[in-house]
Amino acid sequence: MIKKEGVTLNKGMYTKAVSPARRDMVGCRIQHVWKDGATHAVWKGTVLDQVPVNPSLYLIKYDGFDCVYGLELHKDERVQGLEVLVIVPFSLADAMIGKAVEHMFETEEGPKEEWRGMVLARAPIMTSWFYITYEKDPVLYMYQLLDDYKEGDLRIMPDNNEGGPVEREPGEVVDSLVGKQVEYAKEDGGKRTGMVIHQVEAKPSVYFIKFDDDFLIYVYDLVKTS
Repeated sequence: MIKKEGVTLNKGMYTKAVSPARRDMVGCRIQHVWKDGATHAVWKGTVLDQVPVNPSLYLIKYDGFDCVYGLELHKDERVQGLEVLVIVPFSLADAMIGKAVEHMFETEEGPKEEWRGMVLARAPIMTSWFYITYEKDPVLYMYQLLDDYKEGDLRIMPDNNEGGPVEREPGEVVDSLVGKQVEYAKEDGGKRTGMVIHQVEAKPSVYFIKFDDDFLIYVYDLVKTS
C-alpha cells in the first residue's frame, strides 16, 4: 500500500485562542487554514479525541494523511479560521435508513449533480458503509454516507410517510418474494430472467434482484412495478 506523504509540523509560537468559543468537538468534522511560514493550506479532518491531561490538546485525523496529529486547536496561531462543520447526531446512521435522499456527485465538467435515491440499509461487516440505490440507476451501490452528510453532499428528504418503514407486531409473518424467479420485459421487447435474493427490511416492498445475464444487483419496488 502506498502511503500518502505526511506534513512536517515545525515548532512555532503559541498565543491565546483566536478561534470560536470552545466546545466539545470530539467526533466532529473541522476545517481550518494551516499557516506556517510560506505554507498556507486548507485542512479538513475529524477530531478523534480530547486529551484528558491537557484538554486544550486534540487528536485529529486530517484527510489525505495517514498519521494522527496532536494540536491545541484553540491556542496554536498556525491554526486560523477554525470551523466546526455539520455535527452528525449519533442516531443519524439508523435514522437515515429507509429514507429518500438527495446525493450530490462531482461531474467531469465541475459542477455537482444531484441524484435522488433511497438509503436501504447498513452494509454487512463494513458498518460505516450504506446500501443505496438511485431513481436514475436502480443498481445497488455502497457509500460512506455519513461522510457525505458531514460534507453537505447528502440531504435527507422530508418524510411524507408514504411507503415509510413498516411497524410490525412481534412474531408477525411478512410475505416475501425472496427465492422467487422473476421475468423482466425490456424496452426492445426482449426479456430478462433472474431471482429475488433479498427483501429490504426498512422497505418490505423493495427487493434485490440478480438477473441471469448480469453481475450487478438491481433494486426494485415490486409492489409499484407489479
